[in-house]
Amino acid sequence: MGGLESAVMQVLWASSEPLRVRQVLERLEAPRSHAYTTVMTVLDNLHGKGMADRTRDGRAYLYHAAKSRPQYGAEMLREVLSSSGDPENVLLHFAQSASDEESAFLRSALRKAARTWPSDTGRPAT
Repeated sequence: MGGLESAVMQVLWASSEPLRVRQVLERLEAPRSHAYTTVMTVLDNLHGKGMADRTRDGRAYLYHAAKSRPQYGAEMLREVLSSSGDPENVLLHFAQSASDEESAFLRSALRKAARTWPSDTGRPAT
């Protein structure tokens, strides 16, 4: 995602309700203001990419994030791993170079995942 796309997604993720373009524009934390039509175009692009869902509300749309921030992050990690050509070594290198805090996150995540994985599949339960 580009810078403005990322900022718009931050607004959508932070909201507990769907937002109109004007509401997204008002909530953007940007050093300069953006044009309404620019934010509308970004939201339309995010919808086209499957990042934002929208529903018609009169003549306007209400937008909300199609995926949670953790779901999006997991997708990005999978994309990096699959495009690396050597996902095992990428993960190994990351684990070896991880900070103490990142290592603690990894250990905690693996423990949580192990509790939810059926023993016969090795994959999270759905």
